[in-house]
Amino acid sequence: MNASDPPRQSARPRLGVFKFASCDGCQLTLLDCEDELLGIAAELEIVHFAEASSDAAPGPYDLVLVEGSVSTPEHVDRIRRIRADSRHLVTIGACATAGGVQALRNYAHVEEYLATVYARPDYIATLATSTPVSAHVPVDFELRGCPIDRGQLLEVVTAFLAGRKPGIPNHSVCFSCKRRGTVCVTVAHGTPCLGPVTHAGCGALCPAYGRGCYGCFGPARTTNLPALVPLLHRDGMDDEDAARFLHTFNVAAFSAVEEQGPGATGAEGAR
Repeated sequence: MNASDPPRQSARPRLGVFKFASCDGCQLTLLDCEDELLGIAAELEIVHFAEASSDAAPGPYDLVLVEGSVSTPEHVDRIRRIRADSRHLVTIGACATAGGVQALRNYAHVEEYLATVYARPDYIATLATSTPVSAHVPVDFELRGCPIDRGQLLEVVTAFLAGRKPGIPNHSVCFSCKRRGTVCVTVAHGTPCLGPVTHAGCGALCPAYGRGCYGCFGPARTTNLPALVPLLHRDGMDDEDAARFLHTFNVAAFSAVEEQGPGATGAEGAR
């Protein structure tokens, strides 16, 4: 090969990882794959991943992972450009799939937050709401969690390479508790728990250590919040406490289910 010859193009699919309004935790989950990351790098050419390398190649991309919510006007333009350059786009984490904890601002006046937090709010360009990526562009798959689960991330990437749909469960955390033999903290101890209405993915980690689930994976596919509220009342929560219990990482997703009523379907795992 002569120096004047054009560089040989890689036959591997091109992977891009992008961040919007978020804490970087879901991107770090990819880095935390450690040994498995070497296998991923052997099958995918990682061409854009600011958390791992300062090298940033332009599109097109075969697979894009997007972390973070759309919270500024610049974000809207940027996610549209990324989508146009992407063959498959997967959102990762509560911020990208539900607007994140920053979506609490959706239920107040953003001007009040700006005036409280910033000395010169007139310098801040922001949207009044924090929204999921799917509110702005088509999304091929949503991987939920705060942060996402390492095993589920590997399953999504592997499924892409194999040309199949990811095998991500749609059941609730209660199902996971039963599978691992964990005693129900609500039944046994009267501990408030969002397990009955929360999408599985964490392996029912919190109930295994005696505390109630607090909904970091968002609403399960079929969620009946009105049936859960009397249990929260029984376990010592009033309406305000119950609302605060729900309004954390996936506030917008749970609020949407509340508005739709019993049996409403939360954010789908696949689109």
